[in-house]
Amino acid sequence: MTVETLHSEARQDTAYTTKRAYRTRDVDVTSLKTQADDGIQLKLHGVDHSARPTWKLRETVTFYRDVLGLPLIHTISARGWGHPGHPDFLHFFFDAGDGATIAFFYYIGADRPERYLPEDSHFYSATHTAWGVESREELEQWKETLEGRGMTVSPYTRHEGLESIYFRDPNGYPLEITLRLRDVEEIDARDAELTLRAAIELEDAARAAGEKMTDIDTVWRRKAALVDAYLEAE
Repeated sequence: MTVETLHSEARQDTAYTTKRAYRTRDVDVTSLKTQADDGIQLKLHGVDHSARPTWKLRETVTFYRDVLGLPLIHTISARGWGHPGHPDFLHFFFDAGDGATIAFFYYIGADRPERYLPEDSHFYSATHTAWGVESREELEQWKETLEGRGMTVSPYTRHEGLESIYFRDPNGYPLEITLRLRDVEEIDARDAELTLRAAIELEDAARAAGEKMTDIDTVWRRKAALVDAYLEAE
């Protein structure tokens, strides 16, 4: 038996091989039950890890371990999982604090698809993870230290209840270090519900008319009407 045959037979038969609907089937929310239907309240307990692919193994390890100073705490090395064309890989993890990790997949011998090239785009930057600090002093230390190590870092950016800095890693992935300025309270949850309800109603109406929503002012006006109705009902 050749080495290649041994390698092929050793590949695991997992969900990556069969029963792949969880990765391929479109989600139609109109066909799904809700929490109100079954009465079960699911809960999350923070972030375990964020994970992305990398095609720059040395640069990624150097950046997160040596430049950011995050300990490299675990690496999984494996043969390709399941479906044809899945390469062998390394899956490695850096300590991000409070039990969370920043993880990467390095697919051995794989080239980077064009769709994964970084872009100077708000759509591209919207996919990111914000990592928290506990004080203004820590946020300032991150910015000043990274700039002192040669990094290009954004100005301090305050948005609602957060203040953040932004930068990119060698893969072009956007990273955010953020300080929570206040606790989220019940009024924030109510405000969120009314804001999104207004936007959803307007989006439904626009779709029905073959149009698109065009501005936030329309959402604010619809939300104002919902706020008035809410206050009248109180």
